Amino acid sequence: MDCERDKPADGVSGQSAMKQLPTKRLREILETAKNLRILVVGDLMLDQFVWGNVRRISPEAPVPVVEFEKESFMPGGAANVARNLTALSTPCELFGVVGRDDTARKLKQLLVEQQVVCDGVLGDRQRPTSIKSRIVAQHQQMVRVDKESTAPLGPRVLRRLLKSIEERLDQADAVIVADYGKGVITQPLLDELKGMCRARGLWLSVDPKPANRLNLAGLSLITPNRKEAYELAGIHDGLRSANPLEDKTLMQVANEILQRLQPALLLITLGDQGMLLCGRNEPPFHIPTVAQEVYDVSGAGDTVIASFTLAIAAGASPIEAATISNHSAGVVVGKLGTATLTQEELVGSFAR
Repeated sequence: MDCERDKPADGVSGQSAMKQLPTKRLREILETAKNLRILVVGDLMLDQFVWGNVRRISPEAPVPVVEFEKESFMPGGAANVARNLTALSTPCELFGVVGRDDTARKLKQLLVEQQVVCDGVLGDRQRPTSIKSRIVAQHQQMVRVDKESTAPLGPRVLRRLLKSIEERLDQADAVIVADYGKGVITQPLLDELKGMCRARGLWLSVDPKPANRLNLAGLSLITPNRKEAYELAGIHDGLRSANPLEDKTLMQVANEILQRLQPALLLITLGDQGMLLCGRNEPPFHIPTVAQEVYDVSGAGDTVIASFTLAIAAGASPIEAATISNHSAGVVVGKLGTATLTQEELVGSFAR
């Protein structure tokens, strides 16, 4: 598909299309999704949030003193993709590698509570479980501390992980790969996954990390944000147009990715400008954002790929799936932390 357009008329605005997805059709898609099984593969992490207030500056250094109020923990990375699926009542199995430490035990406990099947989460004594600790005061993130390893998986662990995935593929309806550049998603793993999914006719969605420099050719869906899309295309991000369909550089970026990587679908998330959906032999389709308020965009990309994939696996058209994922993202950015949404919250977003 050629997404490079000179006139906005060649693209399609999604505002009217979003209003045309009836509640009955949405519920039909969500009901079908309850009987699916989606596999999620990727970098697993634990998100820690330390909440407090700032009332003074430290006498030791010119930094704010955060008075501790509470802390909370949430599954992050690929684990957040998985919990987004189960929150929307779609059965999910998670595959990845964690350390053999207290962080891993806490992460698995949270995932089990959220009905994510973790049989494919392997332990490796050679690496720590990734944890991102955020200190938040007055609803504003003050600092983040990351403890993690980005080393690629060793051959033995990689073989174990691939074997675990292959054993479950025949019962799967789709596969999502969430790459956070922490060493789990390597070229050998992705190549094996592509081959196994192609042999079974399975949908394969990937949320890419351009810095990982993987060959992403031949996927069902790629879901970069704007910055990642420009990095994938090797094009500098310049001035933005108020209408993405009139943004010639953005159209050039989309066209470059489609021509070079040949995904069935490309969904570029554009923050407050919504989303741009491109597919083969179709005009680019812009969906304006529906977010009412934006408190925290952490994990919104996880929500997008989870909701799009479950919708497409449930029989939705690409435009229906993109519309559903846009509404899903609009709900979660209105919550603090890496959040999820329920089916009823999603239906309520369409009603508004």
